[in-house]
Amino acid sequence: MSSGTSKNRDALLLDQTLRPIGWDEYVGQQKIKENLKILLTAACERSQPPEHLLFYGPPGLGKTTLAHLIARELGAQMKITSGPAIERVGDLASILTNLSSGDILFIDEVHRLNKTIEEVLYPAMESGVLDIIIGKGPSARTIQLELPPFTLIAATTRIALLSSPLRSRFSGGTFRLNFYSNQEIEKIIKRSAGILNVSIQDDACKEIAKRSRFTPRTANYLLKRSRDFAQVNKSDLTRRMVDGALSLLEIDNLGLTASDKYLLLTIIHKFNGGPVGLNTLSAATSEEMATIEEVSEPYLIQLGLIERTPRGRVTTERAYEHFGVKTPVNKQSELL
Repeated sequence: MSSGTSKNRDALLLDQTLRPIGWDEYVGQQKIKENLKILLTAACERSQPPEHLLFYGPPGLGKTTLAHLIARELGAQMKITSGPAIERVGDLASILTNLSSGDILFIDEVHRLNKTIEEVLYPAMESGVLDIIIGKGPSARTIQLELPPFTLIAATTRIALLSSPLRSRFSGGTFRLNFYSNQEIEKIIKRSAGILNVSIQDDACKEIAKRSRFTPRTANYLLKRSRDFAQVNKSDLTRRMVDGALSLLEIDNLGLTASDKYLLLTIIHKFNGGPVGLNTLSAATSEEMATIEEVSEPYLIQLGLIERTPRGRVTTERAYEHFGVKTPVNKQSELL
């Protein structure tokens, strides 16, 4: 195994180590946990697999972790795949026919499933059968294979791209994962620090939480990079070490990345604070429109630094204040 492959594997194993292994360790999403506990308990009492579940929300909030916790709670085997990996109907048929009774099939990025594959999935989810068409034209015939009872758990960051027929078949429930509070993120950081055998000071923990974009995955990433910085500088993980590490990563005190800041400053300086259309903004920043819409904008809108209007994107008064830029006179009346 090459050193590069080994490092990637070590990083993956570390992320898996930080993943909660019990409901008590899973911080946040309290309502979802309560609903799932009832669903799983009832299913176990009936000696039946739980009904199919759909989790959606921004990346890094714990959708995959919930699937792992459900499998652990049920003592079930979990087969993991993703929408882009299922390219042909035969791929899905192979996965489904290799399931055992009570197994969990987890499909990440389910919104990227081909529509033809979706149609094969419908009867599998609803009736527990797989319809396979053999041949073409007038001589084509359908073979129906009975599948063992299983639970499909799907995750997506873009639920609007799922077809209505597919969404309706998640009879166990569709759950939206919400962003975490800073207090919840602090609990996650302290737990992760314990697993990493890192002693972290309270003010350092609060600083990482404040810049984590309300997302556990980002919080763990910042913790690991801060740990590395402190280790190289032969220091404990203090607030000063966190500031130094995140400064190198160009992450400011609001958790804005270099690309976030460039986006906002482009609107402020090149377009007088907006409004500016997404297509024009993409060309001005050399950033893909999808990246602006799906990665940068949700957090910037949540912080109140940018607004979407019918005419385009507009920076707010808070964005000017954050960068210490004076609001143009002609913009002050618009922002009031």
